[in-house]
Amino acid sequence: SACLVGSEMCIRDSGYDLSVKFREHADALEVPFMEGTVTDIANQDDYKEVHLEDGSVIETKAVIVATGATHRKLGVEGEAKFAGAGVSYCATCDGAFFRNKTVAVVGGGDVALEDALYLANVCEKVYLIHRRDELRGAKVLQQRIFDAANIEFLPHTEVREICGENMVDHIVIEDNRTEEKRDLALSGIFIAVGMQPQTALVKEVVEMENGYIRAGEDCRTNIPFLYAIGDVRTKTVRQIATAIGDGAAVIASLEHDLLQ
Repeated sequence: SACLVGSEMCIRDSGYDLSVKFREHADALEVPFMEGTVTDIANQDDYKEVHLEDGSVIETKAVIVATGATHRKLGVEGEAKFAGAGVSYCATCDGAFFRNKTVAVVGGGDVALEDALYLANVCEKVYLIHRRDELRGAKVLQQRIFDAANIEFLPHTEVREICGENMVDHIVIEDNRTEEKRDLALSGIFIAVGMQPQTALVKEVVEMENGYIRAGEDCRTNIPFLYAIGDVRTKTVRQIATAIGDGAAVIASLEHDLLQ
């Protein structure tokens, strides 16, 4: 829930309640909803084809791609098994569950460093695991990492396996210079190795940049009437607030383009 005092507007609904109201609003406007798995989006001269898994095809003037991005996985044994049972991709979401325990953060960028610093405030010990010898995050964050008494930086190190019974109790790490492996006892592992945009449907259709759909603040791609919003498009900040902003911007762009 949230309260914006300046405008005297107060929202006390949960995220789920708010989404229900969004759906009710759309239903009141008689917006048709369809469910299905999209397998391909094709660009024709005057329209787009949205191909579904059941073989049906939707022909439409415009398409807004809002497929988002997922956390990049390590792809090691035990990662999927212990997801939510010691494996996490969000320190601020799950850090409180590991109060006074030992955890590890995997990654070397700003997000990994920020996660390690956040966890250092609640956990007894934090290992920061990075496959290279130097961190990639901002220098000011690096200095805070090295100054923290309960953060231990493990360079040239890669996670090979995540282990436990019902919950994570240790991981197997390897020095990628010597290939020496050892067990590291801990209760949780936070993976911060980047995001994976869900662009498979259109990556052969639109211009891409570093794996994301190239689209500006107006959400237009290089293909007329094909738009990208949210975490799937190129942008500096990927948060709920910016995704909501994209939702407003893309409608303005679409209305303008339809009137031309």
